[in-house]
Amino acid sequence: MFDFSTPVDRHGTWCTQWDYVADRFGDADLLPFTISDMDFPTAPCILDAMSQRIAHGVFGYSRWKHDDFLSAISHWFATRFSAVIDTRAVVYGPSVIYMVSEMIRQWSAPGDAVLIHTPAYDAFYKAIEGNHRSVLSMPLIKTASGWECDMRRLEAELARPECKIMLLCSPHNPTGKVWRRDELLMMATLCERHDVRVISDEIHMDMVWGNQRHIPWSEVGKDRYALFTSGSKSFNIPALTGAWGVIADVQDREDYLAALKGRDGLSSPAVLAICAHISAYRDGAPWLDALRHYLEDNLHFVAQRLNQAFPSLCWQPPEATYLAWIDLRPTGVDDEALQHSLISQQKVAIMPGYTYGEAGRGFVRLNVGCPRVKLEKGVEGLINAIRACMA
Repeated sequence: MFDFSTPVDRHGTWCTQWDYVADRFGDADLLPFTISDMDFPTAPCILDAMSQRIAHGVFGYSRWKHDDFLSAISHWFATRFSAVIDTRAVVYGPSVIYMVSEMIRQWSAPGDAVLIHTPAYDAFYKAIEGNHRSVLSMPLIKTASGWECDMRRLEAELARPECKIMLLCSPHNPTGKVWRRDELLMMATLCERHDVRVISDEIHMDMVWGNQRHIPWSEVGKDRYALFTSGSKSFNIPALTGAWGVIADVQDREDYLAALKGRDGLSSPAVLAICAHISAYRDGAPWLDALRHYLEDNLHFVAQRLNQAFPSLCWQPPEATYLAWIDLRPTGVDDEALQHSLISQQKVAIMPGYTYGEAGRGFVRLNVGCPRVKLEKGVEGLINAIRACMA
């Protein structure tokens, strides 16, 4: 029913991934597998809903706090995660990172620390340090069965007097780890014990593979937490802007909304973003399920080709996200040499692991959210670059 195989030319559309690849990689003539958006058109139901709204022709100030939007959110949580969400606790924002930054400002002071599991999404470092807080790094451990968190070490970090917030990425970017219920419960207990607030970024919640289940923090958290997410990754609509979340405590919620509306003047959301989210959460499930199947096949294709070329890698697809976090350390290739070969010889842009902190050295992050014909070129470029560096 849905076509994910036909390439769409994104050049000349002010597209960050394609039109501005030189900003990060220094060369405009590259095939990009970089930031986490996809090369697919969004769901037809969203396009139809936005077309109808555009046909109305009036784009005045808008609101998000109404039953059309809130009921769509509660329907999505009920049908996708078997979870109940308190719509009275729902808030809106222009992006997940804006909302994360605001809660960092609200729950901590300059000089305080925010704990993140590393390697970590690069925007987390910027949001923390840009608000004059320090990063507490909690390295995840790579094991034969996946990525694990040392809970003893986590408690020691949470017990530091300067640690005020744990910024959780669930599912985790870039490793693709899906947090188990027992892990989430333990983290909730430790954070409560040491009076640490929790911000849970769940923007990749719909991209969980196999028998894994995404568990919203709202199922395990106590009173002082914020859960933020968006349909932007799942339905490839980040340029529309728009995110939403749950802030459990009433006063925390009122303080957040006061900053959003009063200090920052963001009381009127982008109406097409509201329209897109309502359509996605009400009618987008069939499209998303087809997309998930295609993306999961893409990840297995990457594993098959890489392991065929380099058996020592034994690379397995992640538990979640369409971002292949590939451990190249068994090959012994140098990060900088690999990037030079990818860019100058293979004309391929793939995110180096050190983008996500020192714990990412020796890795690359390959975005598979694209038609297979493009992915095939990227994987072959990566294989060729690795071979060149091993020669």
